[in-house]
Amino acid sequence: MALSVRSWVANEGGKHLVLVLWLGANTLLFMRTFLMYYCGQQYHYLHQMLGLGLCISRASASVLNLNCSLVLLPMCRSLLTYLRGTHTVRSRKARRLLDKSKTFHVACGVAICVFSVVHVSAHLVNVVNFSVRYSEEFPSLNVARYRGEVRFPGITGILLVLILFLMFTASSYCIRVSNYEIFWYTHNLFIVFYIILIVHVVGGALKYQTNFEAHPPGCLRANQTNPDKTEEESGQAVGDGWSCREEARFQPNSPETWLWVSGPLCLYCAERLYRYIRSYSPVTIVAVVRHPCDVIELRMLKKDFKAHPGQVKRFTELLLPDPGAESEILPMVQQRRYPKLYVDGPFGSSSQEVFNYEVSLCVAGGIGVTPFACVLHALLDGWRHFRLRRLYFVWVCRELQSFYWFAELLCALHHKLWKENRPDYLNLQLFVSQTDGLQNISEERYRPLSSRLMIGRPRWKLLFEEIGRTNKHKRVGVFCCGPKGISRTLHGLCNSDRYSGTTFEFNKESFS
Repeated sequence: MALSVRSWVANEGGKHLVLVLWLGANTLLFMRTFLMYYCGQQYHYLHQMLGLGLCISRASASVLNLNCSLVLLPMCRSLLTYLRGTHTVRSRKARRLLDKSKTFHVACGVAICVFSVVHVSAHLVNVVNFSVRYSEEFPSLNVARYRGEVRFPGITGILLVLILFLMFTASSYCIRVSNYEIFWYTHNLFIVFYIILIVHVVGGALKYQTNFEAHPPGCLRANQTNPDKTEEESGQAVGDGWSCREEARFQPNSPETWLWVSGPLCLYCAERLYRYIRSYSPVTIVAVVRHPCDVIELRMLKKDFKAHPGQVKRFTELLLPDPGAESEILPMVQQRRYPKLYVDGPFGSSSQEVFNYEVSLCVAGGIGVTPFACVLHALLDGWRHFRLRRLYFVWVCRELQSFYWFAELLCALHHKLWKENRPDYLNLQLFVSQTDGLQNISEERYRPLSSRLMIGRPRWKLLFEEIGRTNKHKRVGVFCCGPKGISRTLHGLCNSDRYSGTTFEFNKESFS
């Protein structure tokens, strides 16, 4: 499949530019710090004692400071939602980059783990060198109390490694899917991690020379001669100013971590406090409906809240204790006691951009249709004030019964568009992939769906070619929420160059 440069730039250019800038900042900071400790006069004696372990440990620490400050920013979800929703970020390309915030968070997290290993390894080398290269000449530089003593890192370093290990392992896909609570609670150790990180460097094991002008590195002290030079050369060196005017003085490095992380940490804590206050009042559950294929619809009321519910697991047992009950809709005065439900959000997502294209393609796989329910509801309320003029909606399910989740909504939107003489506004295609025991949608009220129901899987290339032919030289927004196989296929097709100059901009929804 040939690659279209224009489509690649539209879909991949922004995130690759951010990646290059991020990698460049990490590389530049690493090299700058490495060279400062390798060549800097103030670290001459310390470098003589510790060697490359000093340079690598400090350079990796600088990279850790940068990424520990950046990793929090993508998780300020309310702030990102505000920037997207109010169109403070006017560029659509920039708003699409906000959808990659989780990816950037993961990249920073991986960098923290990798450079933590480098940092710890370099410090273990430093521990050995502090012992082996004990300095009799400059006792204040030593960490060991005598030659041959091995003093292990402080308790803060050990705690940081332990917490980071717990957070990293609990972030794995298998743990997040099998037991999300483990991921949630271990990630909330971040506040302990940052507190320990800020105080980690207090104590100053690594020291720099403060008077290298009065005591140039390598100068000859009183009653000291250079064994590699003759007496005449040594005297000449002293006469040229290479003698020490005073003893070398050393002091610990000033802590810098707090300068890096205090701003993002305060911003994130303020966001979490705002989200806690906003979600403090429980919502009122007014209806619980059990749909086919073990899907639960939850209807609730909350002041100034417009988001739709997502998926749940064990929560179903609390909402519908009777497994045979299909639904429960009770008057407010007769409602039983439901469990208290607190809702955090709503948060922005890529589906908000559906209405900012003239033509959009929404592809849902199974329960992945949920994020697009708000799109359908918005069109049902009124489509004329949106920029969107044509919507292709493709929904793929394994079982026929799954289409009943939003059958009434799809039919209502179909009838509305027909009454307003715009039947071509919505191009609806339903695919059922499992053909065993297949039955038609026989209900009369769902007849518009039965005529659009197809067996098998979509032929994506033909669909893209059709959209490309009918929308030449336009930008088409492609929105996908479903299995990774469908996402990869659509992503690849969006970057191909076979669609008559039409540019397909790929956007991916995710429940995780």
